[in-house]
Amino acid sequence: MEFVIITGLSGAGKSKAVNAMEDIGYYCVDNMPPKLIANFFELYRKASSKVEKVAIVVDARGGDMFQDLFDGLTDLKRSGCEYKILFLDCQDSVIITRYKETRRRHPLMEGEIQTVEDAIRAERRLLAQAREKADYVVDTTLLTSVQLKEKVAGIFLNHAGDRLLVTCMSFGFKHGIPSDADLVFDVRCLPNPFYLAQLRPMTGLDQAVRDYIFQFPESREMKDKLFDLMDFLIPLYVREGKSQLVAAMGCTGGKHRSVAYASLLAEHLEKNGVNVVTTHRDIKKAGT
Repeated sequence: MEFVIITGLSGAGKSKAVNAMEDIGYYCVDNMPPKLIANFFELYRKASSKVEKVAIVVDARGGDMFQDLFDGLTDLKRSGCEYKILFLDCQDSVIITRYKETRRRHPLMEGEIQTVEDAIRAERRLLAQAREKADYVVDTTLLTSVQLKEKVAGIFLNHAGDRLLVTCMSFGFKHGIPSDADLVFDVRCLPNPFYLAQLRPMTGLDQAVRDYIFQFPESREMKDKLFDLMDFLIPLYVREGKSQLVAAMGCTGGKHRSVAYASLLAEHLEKNGVNVVTTHRDIKKAGT
């Protein structure tokens, strides 16, 4: 049975992550007390042998009960169940905005904690160990609802056992560097298709844009060096037991050069048997 623990900050998008998991066939349970996880696994395994994928949400809504999470996970391993932890993170300012828009109350706002800002700080302290031990951390700060669902689905739909999952991401520096990136490559030093009127409306997924970018020797050399570096690094990350690696390619607006490089890197890695997910964060945004 594939068993996933979903946790993270309130307002970071756990509900949308659950929707994505359900869409790819996971049986999802929301707000499970951590001490009951192992008991749930045993009961569910006996009652429904046909279910192969389960996802459980455990978060700060349980208050101090969240402290029991790792005791519960230890019991889960003793029951013979291997699990993965998905952690949803987000910048404080964005979470605050989301709470203002929905007018919902943060689950930790009680007693001495009277503001959303204080609640978020308290929640970060409560969840710090879970984030540190997470197999997958997804920062939702700059992701749309659709992009979040696609990213979560991509992780678990394509995930095979304990193989390293490499996310090849394109982004625009003008929209902010992805905080969950492990490696960031800046391709702004290369010729920019934006300045050609016929290429401006296109993206790095279009062959005409790729042909323009890679007609230059420096672009081809950078691609070769990038491939060589990733081929060198990935076995090292695998040896260290890393579950997820995010390689982010950045240009000015995240529409042309970064998209081309992220796509080609993903194609290269996939040919070499690497488990790959591709995401173009800013491809639909206006800009260079």
